[in-house]
Amino acid sequence: MSLSADLLDRLRRIRLFALDVDGVLTDGRLYFQADGVEIKAFHTQDGHGLKLLKRAGISVALITGRDSPMVSQRAAALGIPHVYQGCEDKLAALRGLCQRLELDLSQVAYCGDDLPDLASIKRSGVGITVPNAPDYMHTHADWVTERLGGHGAVREICDTLLDAQGHWGAVVDTYLHG
Repeated sequence: MSLSADLLDRLRRIRLFALDVDGVLTDGRLYFQADGVEIKAFHTQDGHGLKLLKRAGISVALITGRDSPMVSQRAAALGIPHVYQGCEDKLAALRGLCQRLELDLSQVAYCGDDLPDLASIKRSGVGITVPNAPDYMHTHADWVTERLGGHGAVREICDTLLDAQGHWGAVVDTYLHG
């Protein structure tokens, strides 16, 4: 993948990676059992990528329009403290979090896949979407991942952020040498 020099420069300044859940961390499909219980499938590589970001000092936040116990469970398993569910105004939630973390929106990479994510994508330092998002989302994003939402797109973003910020060699070295 080839990113422009400008985009790589902006990725170096990122201190918070915020993302939507359905369509980004999942493939966007909703599964319900006969008893009404919702089931979500998460890609393990995405989760590991988020853990790697946290180890490198990049904060992670989930901002989703739906409210799901599965999101709470996944966030807890990954150690993600910033979780906003049932969020109608994602940009307001993002701004509030930035204020608490003493960050500027230019220090945020945001990934979303549909209209409720559009304002956050446009106002973040790096706005990202996935190939399975509607085409009009692609026109507003700084970067469209190669991998689909729910199929490694988040890991692609994490690895690229780590590489742009000079952490990738240390990550690989940790796994090669302990």
